[in-house]
Amino acid sequence: MILAALFWLKGLTFFAANVGDSCKPVAHAFFFLPTWWEYLTTKIDALGECSPVFTFPGDILNVGLALLDMLLRVAGFAAVISIVIAGAQYILANGVTDKAAAARRRLYNSLIGLAIALTATALVTFVGNQLVK
Repeated sequence: MILAALFWLKGLTFFAANVGDSCKPVAHAFFFLPTWWEYLTTKIDALGECSPVFTFPGDILNVGLALLDMLLRVAGFAAVISIVIAGAQYILANGVTDKAAAARRRLYNSLIGLAIALTATALVTFVGNQLVK
């Protein structure tokens, strides 16, 4: 039991995919969200594990981009949930034109929100990956 708990705790640390002196931390992200260190440079520490390197003034933008990426992905997920709800509203409208029109408006707005969230996420990911190089 204790050994299983230690392996579980070890899984919470940064595992490294080492290639020479460079590494990429491999973390089990929650659901679909990136980690906060997604756009930081990494190095192998004294224990032989991969760890992100954070320097105060310069890396605030990279952490901010990672947090913005998380928020945009949550917004995309909320848009998908709204699309499902709009579909259910449309089905349950039972021919009432006002309810059906409201469901269609919600569907259109949800699709627009999803498109904006996906485009913004792609842009933030592109910029963040360019800053890491």
